[in-house]
Amino acid sequence: AEDPARAHTMAQIRRSETKGADRVLANHCLGTAASELGLWEDARTAFIAAREETPIDETRARARFAALAGNAALASGDAEGAIKWLIPAEADARAADAAPLAALAAMDRARALVMLGRGEEALGALEAATTLAPERSEGWLLKATLLRRLDRLAEAQTAIERAAVLAPGDPQVGLEAGVIAVLGGRDAAARASWQSVLVLAPGSPQAIIATDYLAQLGAAEDTAPREEDSPPS
Repeated sequence: AEDPARAHTMAQIRRSETKGADRVLANHCLGTAASELGLWEDARTAFIAAREETPIDETRARARFAALAGNAALASGDAEGAIKWLIPAEADARAADAAPLAALAAMDRARALVMLGRGEEALGALEAATTLAPERSEGWLLKATLLRRLDRLAEAQTAIERAAVLAPGDPQVGLEAGVIAVLGGRDAAARASWQSVLVLAPGSPQAIIATDYLAQLGAAEDTAPREEDSPPS
């Protein structure tokens, strides 16, 4: 983290001088350093090498390396390439009984599917993620966002409420809750959610977006709040 360029060079040297478990670790280090530097293709190549040189019965490690390779591909904009590695990552994680890791792979797979315009498939991946790791707010937030984009607002509301319970201080949750509320015609609830973002994370990118949304929504007296309106979080 302090000097990723130096780590990148050292890992390359170490990889060329070792074999077995040490070479796997060198590739892991190389991939991590490349990720810090934004060298996503280098990162993907290193993580794939780490996976391929890991014994086949070490499913947890193989799942992690495949997930990292998929994440690097996703960061580079290669959604198809990401899915290629995220599917075996999820399968290996399940085989290793590593539900949180399988959930992370499923979430990244959902992101890749959204990039490809395959929303319903992405929703299936997020269903898997929230089932595998129901305590992770990220999965519920992604699910709420996708359901909202699919115009399934009632289901989106349920998902964002779950995310808000799990992560009441997450400004991204508050931002999305407001969007869902305003699309459902609940302007007072939307206003309350976006104002909470300004309190939770002043000066953050989410706060800047919330400020813009509030300006578009107008003054409070412009929309008469209904009794049932309340912020999701």
